[in-house]
Amino acid sequence: MSKCCVRALVSGKVQGVFYRRATQEQALSAGVTGYASNLPDGSVEVVLCGEGEAVNAVVKWLWNGPPNAKVTHVELEGTEWRNYDTFVTS
Repeated sequence: MSKCCVRALVSGKVQGVFYRRATQEQALSAGVTGYASNLPDGSVEVVLCGEGEAVNAVVKWLWNGPPNAKVTHVELEGTEWRNYDTFVTS
């Protein structure tokens, strides 16, 4: 299996709905590391690093998010590998 990192910019109603915390739960349960951070424009930046299949599973989940979220767009880009210890929110 190959490891990868992706950066996602998630737009829509994704702040104030526990999106970062729910993303952290999804990532940790999949064995994915990285972070989720609110951005000033109302979107959330998510970096996911791990086994390709696990990262893809979390990316797929990003389109839905937690129950009160309304995701309108997820922009993805590959990024260089980083060895994060866990998945954090900020």
